[in-house]
Amino acid sequence: MKQLVMNEIDSGQRLDKFLGKYLSEAPKSFIYKMLRKKNIVLNGKKADGSEKLDVGDEIKLFFSQDTLEKFCGKTREGAAGNLDVVYEDEQVLFVNKPVGMLSQKAAREDVSLVEYLTGYLLENGSLTKEDLRTFHPGVCNRLDRNTSGLVAAGKTLQGLQLLSEAFQDRRMHKFYLAFIAGRLEKPAHIKGYLWKDEKRNKVLVQQEEQKGSLPIETRYTPLACSQSGATLLKVELLTGRSHQIRSHLASIGHPVIGDWKYGEEKWNQRFRKQYQIQSQLLHAWQLEFPKQEGKLPNLAGKTITARVPLEFEKVLRGENLWKQVWGENKGDV
Repeated sequence: MKQLVMNEIDSGQRLDKFLGKYLSEAPKSFIYKMLRKKNIVLNGKKADGSEKLDVGDEIKLFFSQDTLEKFCGKTREGAAGNLDVVYEDEQVLFVNKPVGMLSQKAAREDVSLVEYLTGYLLENGSLTKEDLRTFHPGVCNRLDRNTSGLVAAGKTLQGLQLLSEAFQDRRMHKFYLAFIAGRLEKPAHIKGYLWKDEKRNKVLVQQEEQKGSLPIETRYTPLACSQSGATLLKVELLTGRSHQIRSHLASIGHPVIGDWKYGEEKWNQRFRKQYQIQSQLLHAWQLEFPKQEGKLPNLAGKTITARVPLEFEKVLRGENLWKQVWGENKGDV
C-alpha cells in the first residue's frame, strides 16, 4: 500500500488529473477501474476522480510494489547550474535569464531554464523527487534564446496557474530595454498585425490584417540617444507574440542592434567590432504588478527588476548613455 498526502505543490487539481501524473504509465481505464474497485481511495472513502484535492488530503493506493513501479515511470531529473533568482516566495519565483539559455527545451537533448529551475528547487528543498512524479516546475513566459531578462516560474501548481493567468489578462505591465538603430525622440504606441512563417521561424509585420495574422501592440519611450545615432528605448509589451519587439521595431526602421534576423548588418557589424557583442541588445527588464493581486498577495504592487547584463551595460557605458539614464548606479537597475 502506498499513501500520499497532498501538499501545496499539488493541491487545487482534480484527483484523476493527479493520478494520471503519478501513474504516468498507466492507461486512464486502469485508473478509473482502481477507483471503482476502491483500490484507490481518497481520505479513506471511495472516489470517482472528479474530487478537487486540498492540502492534507490522503490518497491510498492498494497496489503491490511491482505494480507501482510498473505504472509510476521515471521521475524527471534537474540540472545543476547557477541561477540568478531575482525574487522568490512560497509559490513563485523570477529568474534573470542569461543570453544563450533556452527558456524551454526545443529538442529532447536540450538543457533549458526549466531543468536548471528543477535542479535549483530540489537543491533548496522546495521540491522532492517524489513531488516530481506529479508536478513539474514551469515557466509562464518565454524569451528568445538570445534575449536576456525576467522569466517567471511557478513553484506550485496553483502558483504556476495564477501567474500564467496574470500574464494572459494583462494585469501586469511588462517592460524591456532595447538599444535600437537610429534616433527616436518621442514616445509612441504602435500597432500592426504579425504573421509567422513557421518553417523559417521568422515573422512579418504588416499594417493590414491577413489570414493567420495576429494583432500586436507595442509602446515605447526613448530614454536617451547616443552621438552615434542609436537610441535606448523602454518598451512596454502590450501583446506577447513571438519575436514581437524585434520585428515590430524593425518594421518601423529601427531594429534592435545585434539582431541578425531582423536587424541591419551595418549596425550589427559596427557594434560587434567596437564592443564584441554576441547577441541582440534586448533585455526583459521589469514586471509591475497591480496593487490588488488576488491569490498572489505577495506580488501586490510589487515591481520585479532584472539587472542589465554586463555586455549590454558595457555598450551603454561606452555610448555615454548609462549616466544619462541612471547616474552613478553600478548596475542594479
